[in-house]
Amino acid sequence: MNYGQQCYEGLKAFRQKDGQIRIFRPEQNALRMQHSASFICLPEPPVDHFLKCVHLAVANNAAYVPPYGLGAGMYIRPLLFATGEQLGLNPPTDKYTLFVYVIPTGVYHGTHPIDALILDDFDRAAPQGTGSAKVGGNYAPVFKHAEKAKQMGYGITLHLDAKISLLSKFSTSGFIGMIHENKETGEPAKIVVPQSNSVINSVTVNSCIEIAKFFGWNVEYRPVHYDELSTFNEVVAAGTAAALVPIKSITQLSKDAKFEYLQEDEPGPMMKELVRVLKGVQQGNEPDTFGWCQLVSDPNATSNGH
Repeated sequence: MNYGQQCYEGLKAFRQKDGQIRIFRPEQNALRMQHSASFICLPEPPVDHFLKCVHLAVANNAAYVPPYGLGAGMYIRPLLFATGEQLGLNPPTDKYTLFVYVIPTGVYHGTHPIDALILDDFDRAAPQGTGSAKVGGNYAPVFKHAEKAKQMGYGITLHLDAKISLLSKFSTSGFIGMIHENKETGEPAKIVVPQSNSVINSVTVNSCIEIAKFFGWNVEYRPVHYDELSTFNEVVAAGTAAALVPIKSITQLSKDAKFEYLQEDEPGPMMKELVRVLKGVQQGNEPDTFGWCQLVSDPNATSNGH
């Protein structure tokens, strides 16, 4: 822990109407932890071992999974770090620990639109650095900037590429830009997701991409320039903890610029459609057409919860 040799994951389990519990896309988190571990000389946990640990943690704490119908879930935090008895600047070779914590949780931000602030004076990750890995060192330095932004009235911060003005990600979530259907030309609705080596492979963003394709919307996964902020009809912050959060506006103080997306305190129509299916699949209200959810098979998982 002295040198930040640590990576973690975040995923959720949800109580279904029949009392059973399902975990949302845990195999994707297993693969992402392997990717993160490869950056910091940690052994990559086998996918089956990761899944067994996650299922066991949820099953043994099934009574704490919130009841069906509340929109809440159980947040799952796998944490991998080196525990070898050495202080030298050499990667440990003998001891590593994988923990899995669980906690009942509500929605991180909710669906109330929030204002975002572009961080001009801080780069989250270098272009050839660890930005695509879910390591703690990418997040702790953001805390003070996020707190300062919060005191200024902004609910979330947005990062740009360290070299040029390409969109990266929100501090806690992935970025999704949305363009409404053009009824005059017949061009379908479109979502735009930034492609960058400095962004983690977001399970929630990827799920939204698959849902958008299911709807027949166009999907663009490519580098997105700052100037394109003015072309979006909606912007959404997407992540496991935050789910989907509508962005009311994005401000860049250094340029005295403000991009507004929502006039009312309600999500836009495209986000409403995405979140309907995303949460519907998670909570069992929509058919799991994509095969995303894994049933927690331990008998204790069918308890009614608190």
